[in-house]
Amino acid sequence: MRLERSDTVVIFTEDADWHTRRLKAAIEREGFDVLVLSLNDCGFAIGGTAHGLVLPGLGDALPAAAFVRLIAKGSTEQITARLGLLHALTALGVKVMNDARAVERCVDKSMTSFLIAQAGLPTPRSFVSEDRAAMQALLDAAPGDMVLKPLFGAQGRGIRRLSPRALLPEPEKVGGLYYLQDFVAAPEAESYQDWRVFVIGGKVTGAMLRRSPVWITNIHQGAVGVPAPFDAHAHDLAIRATAAVGADYAGVDLIEDARGQLQVLEVNSMPAWKGLQKAIEVDIAAMLAHHLAAQLASPRRVAVPA
Repeated sequence: MRLERSDTVVIFTEDADWHTRRLKAAIEREGFDVLVLSLNDCGFAIGGTAHGLVLPGLGDALPAAAFVRLIAKGSTEQITARLGLLHALTALGVKVMNDARAVERCVDKSMTSFLIAQAGLPTPRSFVSEDRAAMQALLDAAPGDMVLKPLFGAQGRGIRRLSPRALLPEPEKVGGLYYLQDFVAAPEAESYQDWRVFVIGGKVTGAMLRRSPVWITNIHQGAVGVPAPFDAHAHDLAIRATAAVGADYAGVDLIEDARGQLQVLEVNSMPAWKGLQKAIEVDIAAMLAHHLAAQLASPRRVAVPA
């Protein structure tokens, strides 16, 4: 059965914030209508709609594409169903950016670290286990500080720097799972800086250095972003890391170790870019919208000049 397809691009998010407004306007300039939806309000209707999904505002029509900006927190069942809907859209031939597979790989920091290492990219030692005693022994024998991170987390929330032999929290404080990663010491004492490199469609759109008086360098934690100098190696690492997780676009975090070598820390499949936008002149939302439009072979699309 041939399903009806609209000229509407859906943005999945939880708030019509600065990012959503910028992205919506940029996609509209590419000639599409835009519908902002929460995945919480969507679902499955197998036998109830032509495509078997509930997409408020679209009825039996499929969107031209979908852009995943944010997925709300929820129970395991809720998150599974929301990702399942993204998988279903991909199975129906809808371009989803980023698709559920890339989101799953990036949200799970253990899988991100695994895929980065498998791609041959430099990354800190990382360990994930439910066994508190084994992880405590690992921390006790560590050659230096380690960072305890939530497996699912963003913007530097909930991370802790632990010295060897520091006591790990009880399992219920970490969701029953410990993710430990070697702390990467800066080349200079009392200097904290890392890279955020934004990749779209296999190309670097922009990059900034995030500088902070404390070791947590996220913009939401008070760090300041400044334009990064061009660095071909940093760009190559970011592009390869994005490809390793299968993402159309990503915010890749790099850090320089004490030897001056860059390492890949994380790949973010739903990155914010407000801080980066303040540091560079390239219109990131416009670049995202242009890449999304370029993926669609829609003869009905008419580009509108910016």
